[in-house]
Amino acid sequence: MASPKRKSCLTNLIAFYDKVTWLVGVWRAVDIVYLDFSKAFDTVPHSLLLEKLMRYGLDKWSMWWVGNWLTGCTQRVVHKSKTYPHTSYYEENQPSQLKPGHTLMKFVDDTKLSGEVDTLEAKGTLQEDQDRLEEWANKNLMRFNKDKCKVLHLGKHNPGVQHRLGSTRLESSSVERDLGVLVDSKFNMSEQCAAAAKKANRMMGCINKGITSRDKEVIIPLYSVLVRPHLKYCVQFLSPLYKKDVDRLDRVQRRATRMIKGLGSLPYEGRLGELGSFSLEKRRVGGDLITMFQYLKGDYKEDGDSLFTRSHMEKMKGNWCKLLLGTF
Repeated sequence: MASPKRKSCLTNLIAFYDKVTWLVGVWRAVDIVYLDFSKAFDTVPHSLLLEKLMRYGLDKWSMWWVGNWLTGCTQRVVHKSKTYPHTSYYEENQPSQLKPGHTLMKFVDDTKLSGEVDTLEAKGTLQEDQDRLEEWANKNLMRFNKDKCKVLHLGKHNPGVQHRLGSTRLESSSVERDLGVLVDSKFNMSEQCAAAAKKANRMMGCINKGITSRDKEVIIPLYSVLVRPHLKYCVQFLSPLYKKDVDRLDRVQRRATRMIKGLGSLPYEGRLGELGSFSLEKRRVGGDLITMFQYLKGDYKEDGDSLFTRSHMEKMKGNWCKLLLGTF
């Protein structure tokens, strides 16, 4: 099971893009500015970090312990022999009061800002929020890696506004990687599905070459641990829209089941039946149904209300409630 932090991160990611796709769905032009800090884990001043901890009410003995631990402490990167001064990253006090209609999402050193750009006023307010982020970074002795900061333009009639951080103009991009997921300007998830299938097939190739046994007791555990995680990572967010992408992901599982001794001559559905398994598409649908059932029973209320709309109608046959689902 996913950890609570990972679930929360995924929920926030879905909520962020759900709002963006809703705006695009009502013919608004939206820009997402992806921001990247330069050496975020290496440049935090310890004095400012301790000041922020003090504002949270940390007692003086805990402050002394943290300060003593940071002093002279080093960290070692596994694949290198060089030792670096130990530092920590913080983002407390990053601007949170944005202009109306703008959304800021922060996760460790990844920050992204979205807003509408249909009018001159909207373009100006989005730039104002970027200026506030740049001001915050300078005040807290942090720097943005402006070569890695990109802008994704969304919407059929997006004017392609030129954004800047300080005096640096940010480059536009057609696809960006967000927490391991490739997000493109069409929002169809085809690029992510292709990338996931490529990684999974590469791992299947390693299993095929490195493992001589074809017993299901060997192949199935290897597939479940090493291959399927690539195909189901963040699947609540990247669930494919097109049949070509659905088939692209399922072909990896077809290949795995065909490797098992005694099943190669059976059709795909027959192999799944013998293994007591399901296609990846059915697994995704099953996961969605479980989540919606839990929502109807009272779980995920705060997060679910942002994704689902209940439709209470007396004339509905066979169901006391139906859910109206947005783009995601």
